[in-house]
Amino acid sequence: MHEASLVQSLLKQVGDLARDHRASRVTRVRVRIGELAGVESELFRFAFDALSPQTICDGAGLEILPEPVQWNCEYCGIPIRAGEPLQCRMCGWPARLMQGSDLVLEQVELETV
Repeated sequence: MHEASLVQSLLKQVGDLARDHRASRVTRVRVRIGELAGVESELFRFAFDALSPQTICDGAGLEILPEPVQWNCEYCGIPIRAGEPLQCRMCGWPARLMQGSDLVLEQVELETV
């Protein structure tokens, strides 16, 4: 389960942010997970719930925003619909992945003293 190592990295990043802002605790963490990121949201949540109690994120809520895949023509920018060949129907250029492959820390809510 590589989600556990991803959550460990996330918790370190959030801990560093909390320290930089002199926060006393983290109340919410929001992440965006793309469909092609190779991350199972439920396993990610399970790992967060299991690993966060030993950190400043103890008791923090985790919000996961799913990000759909979006392909566009690399040349003319026309969106390529799901299920279509990854080639522009107008000009024939190959499609380019525009979103849906990332795991991104979107927002951290902190309490400061």
